[in-house]
Amino acid sequence: MSSRCIMVQGTSSSAGKSVLVAALCRIFSRRGYRVAPFKSQNMSLNSFTTSENREIAIAQVLQAEAAGIEPSHHMNPVLLKPKEDFTSQVIVHGRPVGNMNFNEYQVDFRGTALEAIKESLEYLKSRYDLIVIEGAGSPAEINMRDRDLANMEIAHLADADVILVADIDRGGVFASIAGTFMLLDERDRSRIKGVVINKFRGNLDILMPGIERIEEITGVPVLGVLPYDEALRLPEEDSASLADRKYRGKGKIKVGVIRLPRISNFTDIDPLEYEEDVSVKLIEAGDSLHNLDAIIIPGTRNTIKDLIHLHETGLAHEIMELSQDIPVFGICGGFQMLGRRVVDDGGHESAHGTVEGLGLLDCETVFTGDGKIISQSHGEIIGGGLFHGLGGETVEGYELHEGTTVLGDVKPLIRVEKGSGNLRDGGFDGAVDGNVAGTYFHGIFHNFRFRRYFTNILREQRGLEPLDYDRDDFRDSRRFSLDRLAEIVENNMDLSPVEELLKN
Repeated sequence: MSSRCIMVQGTSSSAGKSVLVAALCRIFSRRGYRVAPFKSQNMSLNSFTTSENREIAIAQVLQAEAAGIEPSHHMNPVLLKPKEDFTSQVIVHGRPVGNMNFNEYQVDFRGTALEAIKESLEYLKSRYDLIVIEGAGSPAEINMRDRDLANMEIAHLADADVILVADIDRGGVFASIAGTFMLLDERDRSRIKGVVINKFRGNLDILMPGIERIEEITGVPVLGVLPYDEALRLPEEDSASLADRKYRGKGKIKVGVIRLPRISNFTDIDPLEYEEDVSVKLIEAGDSLHNLDAIIIPGTRNTIKDLIHLHETGLAHEIMELSQDIPVFGICGGFQMLGRRVVDDGGHESAHGTVEGLGLLDCETVFTGDGKIISQSHGEIIGGGLFHGLGGETVEGYELHEGTTVLGDVKPLIRVEKGSGNLRDGGFDGAVDGNVAGTYFHGIFHNFRFRRYFTNILREQRGLEPLDYDRDDFRDSRRFSLDRLAEIVENNMDLSPVEELLKN
């Protein structure tokens, strides 16, 4: 059969596009179809390195997992990573091509981006039966329609039918649906074959009069109402979702994660929330750091500016003091901050030049302008300090960073077998000294034995019994959530538009 495309668009950001795409990938791959996700242009600070050593948004990685396939850079040909001052790093086919402001990208680069999108779409269509496409934001941004690279322009390019999803949890769901239809022209409206109402809590009978009226107004059916399910635990794409995660869980062990102004790859922390007795608290300027059992400094899209923020708010001083008593762990940019200084005299990341670090590890990071390291990586824990009992344990992750880190009188954390680590030619990654450690390996806590060892240290500090290494609740929960998501959609949505599409 020839390839078919279905597209999920939303009445707004966070309406549920990503998860509905994941559900459709799961459902139809289990029915025997070759299914692939696609998002032409994504703006996200949560990204991942594929086995091709290319960078794509984390949402497409989850969707590929749902489809049971390996993620590819063709599933997200254009990725925009916001930096500062209305500038984004532009990544095409998984590799950075430069930093651009809005006008440079939308006017000067748009044609190049569109060609990359076409190439990737054709690549997927030649290999899969069904392409499930995710839109971005809303298709009704009328000020941007002529520059669209993510919604209706892509629907026409792919000859895709569109399912419009709307979030009832935020209120005004019928107005958002009707408003979207009203603001689209007839050519765009004709692509929409049905509407899905997402995140519903309540009595469906009460909603029915509104559903009947909105079907009259739009002329398309409401294909389903998807219930809000608290049991679903899937990675978030947008840092805006962190507003809902100020404090999750009521475990006795409290891990404080510094919410940097330019935080990125915060899904690195997700597995900790699945550890028994552990709760994660996001720490902002002015928040108390007392009663924490560990501090994690995550990745950032601008190490130097966020390091300055830590100094100016007093968080740097508090972290330095607490490092005498509790573990402090840095990931990527967070690892760079733990050193003596960060040197950027060439202004490759900012105009601030050299900035003093927290001084908790005897190392120095230098930005040289040699380009971004993008790699899937693995290696072996060396041991020492906080991880003295984990020597020889194998870990894997992925690297997305600029800058190289030179160690002084401090032990590296990982012997790198694949990847770059501290220096571009590989060898060793991270550093560890007493209670303080850091790594360039994103996803380090996705390694079950590494995570369990770390949280067992915290348990023992609290006088709790350490846990065994017999079951990875994070991995089990992720699999359960994907299966549960597919079940919810199958039970509450009319899938006939997709089924009919596949019959033709």
